[in-house]
Amino acid sequence: MTDHPSLQPYVDAWTESIEAISELVRPLVEGEWNRRTACPAWSVRDVVSHIIGMECELLGDPRPIHTLPRDLYHVVDEPSRHMEIQVDVRRHHTGPEMTGELEYTIIRRSRQLRNEKRAPDAEVRDIMPGGTKITLEHQLRLRAFDLWVHEQDLRRALGKPGNLDSAGATVARDLMVEGLPKVVAKKAGAPPNTAVVFDVSGPLEFMRTVRVGSDGRGTVDGSPSLGPAVTLSLDWETYVRLAAGRVRADAVADQVKIEGDTKLAKAILENFSVTP
Repeated sequence: MTDHPSLQPYVDAWTESIEAISELVRPLVEGEWNRRTACPAWSVRDVVSHIIGMECELLGDPRPIHTLPRDLYHVVDEPSRHMEIQVDVRRHHTGPEMTGELEYTIIRRSRQLRNEKRAPDAEVRDIMPGGTKITLEHQLRLRAFDLWVHEQDLRRALGKPGNLDSAGATVARDLMVEGLPKVVAKKAGAPPNTAVVFDVSGPLEFMRTVRVGSDGRGTVDGSPSLGPAVTLSLDWETYVRLAAGRVRADAVADQVKIEGDTKLAKAILENFSVTP
């Protein structure tokens, strides 16, 4: 257990998701590692490679020296290039090599987290390009979020649903909800003095209202709105797929109920993704 209780929920969420991922991939036969996931251009092997790579970087391991092929169409900028190196370097690894490295990484990283002495507000280096500083608490929160989203990528690819209401799901919900004001006010261009309600059902049900003030800035809270411009009703898994950029709005149109301004609703749904 960490020295700071405020970090423990993120450590617990991280642990639950990464152990679930290990359990999911341990019995896979070689062909199953090549199944496509909804994470653009990545297979099951690629998603697990990404997870291993990110955790190894947090352990302080040196980054692989590796030249990417030139035909990777999904590598469009420096962040995607940075992430792809850890993935591409493992593309020819066998199933046993993948599970062995994952399990060893989990052991090492779990030990590191158990022995964490730094305060939640301690500054740490972001593992993405640029080396900006973030707090340790934010870093752990992002890792719990990323792992749960990728756990769901793997579950959908392998036909093994589950953990939609886990600790990681709660972390993911809170982070995704925090992105709603930008989606509604900036990306979708909702006019000032507009309210938009998101009514989410399923294993992790909630209702949130985004209000766009007279200054055009959006805020989000859990209180209901009288006469919102738009109400979007959808299930939790559809919400996750949209917010994580795993599906286009038109592909799940039959799973989203729209009340109110359909033009604004369409703009929101087409700009719903809050992940990089």
